[in-house]
Amino acid sequence: MKKWIKLEGRDKRHKIIRKKIVGTSDKPRLSVYRSLSNTYVQLIDDVAGNTLAALSTNSPSVKDKVKKDAGNLKGAALLGTAVAELCKEKGITKIVFDRSGYTYHGKVKTLADALRKGGLKF
Repeated sequence: MKKWIKLEGRDKRHKIIRKKIVGTSDKPRLSVYRSLSNTYVQLIDDVAGNTLAALSTNSPSVKDKVKKDAGNLKGAALLGTAVAELCKEKGITKIVFDRSGYTYHGKVKTLADALRKGGLKF
């Protein structure tokens, strides 16, 4: 029962955040989803309705580096550096960070710090 209450709270926070955040082709929205075993990231252009890029700790390029650390802070940091490199390749320097209702703590914060170290601004 307690688990469902937590999930409902995150869903409410996510809806409130999404009302305010919009990604464009110049400044896409970086959406974060985290599970117990993996972290997922998407770069989204909300105006056109397209996903520009997507990576996770399950992606082949990241999975080799992460190995067993996919669900912890080390995996989130490696995913952040991989996403920053992908954004550089695509010519993206600014993003809108969408934490999807998760608290800015733990994996989400580590991911954001790695993105900033990689040269992205948000």
